[in-house]
Amino acid sequence: MTLARHLPPALIALLLAACGGGNDSNNPKAAASAEADMAQAAAVRPRAKDPDHHEFSATLAAPFAVTASSGERMFAVQMNHPGIADGQVFAWALSLVDERGRVLQRWSGESRYAGAPVTASVRWAGRGAGGTALADGLYQLRLEAASVDAATALNQGASAERTERLLAAAAPTDHAEQQWPIALGQPASVALPPFAAMPTAAARGLAKAQSAPAINSLPYTVYYANLHSQTNDSDGGGAIGSCSSSQPAQTGAYGPADAFAYGRTAGLDILMSSEHNHYFDGSSGTNASGNAAAARSRYQAGLSAAAAATTASYLALYGMEWGVISNGGHMNIFNSNELFAWEYNSSNQLFGDRFTAKSDYAALYATMRQLGLIGQFNHPDPTGQFLVGGADLGYSADGDEVMVLAEVLNSSAFSSNTTETETGLSNFEAPFNKLLERGYHVAPASNQDNHCANWGRSYTNRTGVLIPNGTALSKTSFLDALKARRVFATMDKTAQLVLTANGHVMGERFTNGGALSLSVGYASNSGHSAASVQIYEGVPQRNGTVSLLASSATASTTPAVGEHFYYAKLTQDDGKMLWSAPVWVTQSNAPVDTTPPTATASESGTAGSITLSATASDNVGVARVDFLVDGVVKGSDTSSPYSVALDSTALANGSHSLVARAYDAAGNSGASSAVSFSVSNAGATLNETESNGSIASANAVTSQTTISGTMGTTTDKDYFKLTLAAGKTLRVDMSCPAAYDYDLYLVNAGGTTLTSSESATCTESMSYKNTGSSALAVYIKVAAYSGSSSTQRYTLTLSYP
Repeated sequence: MTLARHLPPALIALLLAACGGGNDSNNPKAAASAEADMAQAAAVRPRAKDPDHHEFSATLAAPFAVTASSGERMFAVQMNHPGIADGQVFAWALSLVDERGRVLQRWSGESRYAGAPVTASVRWAGRGAGGTALADGLYQLRLEAASVDAATALNQGASAERTERLLAAAAPTDHAEQQWPIALGQPASVALPPFAAMPTAAARGLAKAQSAPAINSLPYTVYYANLHSQTNDSDGGGAIGSCSSSQPAQTGAYGPADAFAYGRTAGLDILMSSEHNHYFDGSSGTNASGNAAAARSRYQAGLSAAAAATTASYLALYGMEWGVISNGGHMNIFNSNELFAWEYNSSNQLFGDRFTAKSDYAALYATMRQLGLIGQFNHPDPTGQFLVGGADLGYSADGDEVMVLAEVLNSSAFSSNTTETETGLSNFEAPFNKLLERGYHVAPASNQDNHCANWGRSYTNRTGVLIPNGTALSKTSFLDALKARRVFATMDKTAQLVLTANGHVMGERFTNGGALSLSVGYASNSGHSAASVQIYEGVPQRNGTVSLLASSATASTTPAVGEHFYYAKLTQDDGKMLWSAPVWVTQSNAPVDTTPPTATASESGTAGSITLSATASDNVGVARVDFLVDGVVKGSDTSSPYSVALDSTALANGSHSLVARAYDAAGNSGASSAVSFSVSNAGATLNETESNGSIASANAVTSQTTISGTMGTTTDKDYFKLTLAAGKTLRVDMSCPAAYDYDLYLVNAGGTTLTSSESATCTESMSYKNTGSSALAVYIKVAAYSGSSSTQRYTLTLSYP
């Protein structure tokens, strides 16, 4: 976009420096005064303190359902263009569209910018043009908005059609589009295929308690992430209460360590601090007197803060948001141990570890690929950004290899909301679709781009990351999941969305012959349901338009020979949306494979790390083997010999059933016969608590598998109560010093002996199976027969063979 003709000279110089224009990078005197210029610019235009966020933006707040008894609802269009001159014209048009794409009603208008965001409101009575009645169902609101200088606006005259002409005349970089669903009346319910919610980081223990097999279970745990935020290492970390924009370079109140601690308490599983790479000199421009070593050191300190904040259940990440908005585009680099830079101080020292030319995305992608780095397109614009070969969102093979995510929805970057109720949301579906049609293999992400100190709390949106069950959360497993594109974007942090195609999980690339069956799996842990589901299709490198394949949760299609991609979008009954990662399909005309693989299963170990193994064969080749324990997928392996390690503490003590299910590339599957195995975890020890000398005063055994106690006198008795499930067997082994003779009994609530062990020592063993149809309360009884000690302890070991 063109800014210079609108701004006073002092601000022109400043913004040229911030965007890399002019010659300030080689002018120590000019660069050293960058912060003074910033102060002067802020006085001229208060929002000019956001030099890296001076793009035009427009958001639409549209209530999904009506709450007023009159049936009316209010739509709000908010527009902003920080740093632009007063008098700039904001033109906007809002269209009501039905499911077939027909425009039913259209509103438009114009507003003048005066240094602050502008809001235009539309009151809708819930009817069509002319007051016509509309059928119950889902509709879309489409927003077009543009920022146009006053002179251009005057040249368009004053007719009623001027707004439409202004929208058409706006520069591509000063144009915004948004689309949001709304419901009228009671839309028809959506049929969904059976799908068991995958475990989440917050509820990983639920799978342990499942008593019935999960339906359509997938072998992954969902981790909810916010992969885009800033701290005072660049232009974020603003204190709540005074924060309404980005902060001048490195002046925010809070740093990376604060952000990581906050994100953990906000319920995030993963938080990334993504700092603007060109702010490490302490300036949004070029600080010629800056300390290059300090810039590099500050980046390393951020990496150290992330490592220190990471725990077994929380992953802190630190990296760069590389690039600038104007004539560029922001992108995250997730895993670089080096700071990339293009600015030098007056001693010709680079403010980073590695030089990367500003806005040269083809070269950057090549560097990232060489170093094994991966990235994310941040709040992409469909035009004027990420140029390669002069093309917007231009394709390169290097870029396709390293760019794994693209943001499809963000909450407001400058929100200070801490109750997850932010209304400023931006939708990037159009550039996401364009990237897919360009040929990029990207999954959708939804992040918060926090600049205020509310990391994870501005809204409920998250990026869902799928990590294999049994694999610990770590930077490595996170990066592996992103490289596999096992990711979904969600506006609801309690929801999940997965697309499968002929047995392949979203993110996969595979060859197909014949029909392709697509299925959308959705789960909500907060009681929501689906109001609509769409499956979209496109062709990589066609540079065409993504189209709607089906408005249902399942679809079958036979693609044309060649390359295709498919992804799902779901709207909940509260209007919040989710997007799946695509599947990429190479359709061939080869004969269809309908022969399922065969498999056999085996297990070794009873405690600690147990091994689930399988052999599998197929007429074409085995693609993967899933291991199901009691009907729940616990892990997968894609190469022979097929096996996974499983922590036995994820299972209850006792017997379990293992089935290995093998898949081939065509999606055919074959299951092994069930194999029974037992788990005997060494749980926590229960130390006897006196008095427990009767059934009524028995100590309760919960998850403990070891009991320790003493016989204080030769007439002492100890009782321990536990519940034995129907069909389960309890074994109790006792040991104690050789000088004593204690006996062991198992009795019911009435004191009747069910089984016992009475040898001449205190080395005793007994087993009992509950053959009834319901759980049974049983009592372990230890009695002194000869000798006693109040200090020498006996030990009971419980197992469930």
